[in-house]
Amino acid sequence: MMLDADDLQALRLTANLAFLTTTLLLLLGTPIAWWLARTRSRLKGVVAAVVALPLVLPPTVIGFYLLLLMGPHGPVGHLTQALGWGLLPFTFWGLVVGSVMHSFPFVVQPLQQAFEAIGARPLEAAATLRASAWDRFVTVALPLARPGFLTAAVLGFAHTVGEFGVVLMIGGNIPGATRVLSVALYGHVEAMDDGKAHTLAAGMVGFGFLVMFLLYVLNGRVGGHAQAGQEGRA
Repeated sequence: MMLDADDLQALRLTANLAFLTTTLLLLLGTPIAWWLARTRSRLKGVVAAVVALPLVLPPTVIGFYLLLLMGPHGPVGHLTQALGWGLLPFTFWGLVVGSVMHSFPFVVQPLQQAFEAIGARPLEAAATLRASAWDRFVTVALPLARPGFLTAAVLGFAHTVGEFGVVLMIGGNIPGATRVLSVALYGHVEAMDDGKAHTLAAGMVGFGFLVMFLLYVLNGRVGGHAQAGQEGRA
């Protein structure tokens, strides 16, 4: 069964949400992951726990508190209204905020592990060549952490595509505005439209399998090239 116009609209909205969310997660998560990988601060455990919190909290809990924060009586809601942006709940940008919050650990943790795997020696060698801290990060840390960035980007994108609880709490089911694929699937099941539900569900299963398969393949290639490069330099 082919997707109808409403489901195609939900597909486009989901793709836009996933691309934007993944981009924001990489921009926000990279400095946090770098700090967690390098710091000896006593606050490291606290920050790491906050980053990982979405892994153990029900999505509805995150959605509930985001609604309170971004609602008309919340501090974020007051700010967005004062800036003339209106309220974020039940808008596309509300979905972006909720998706970023809920997918944070899926991006930060792979990046942190990739930065920790680099070790101190490559950075110390660059420092002896008078490379600044920024140069060491850009020319040494980022290239060596490429497998981690690939994993983080893929997991962040895939997790956003499959998210249901947070987006339903924050965005509801508004066609063309907040109705993403997971919510559309729920709507078909609720309406007992098994044919359309099977189409969306099978497509998402196939997408999930393809994402994970490509991740393993690409990580194997990138990791192999990185290891060969390090052996060559040694």
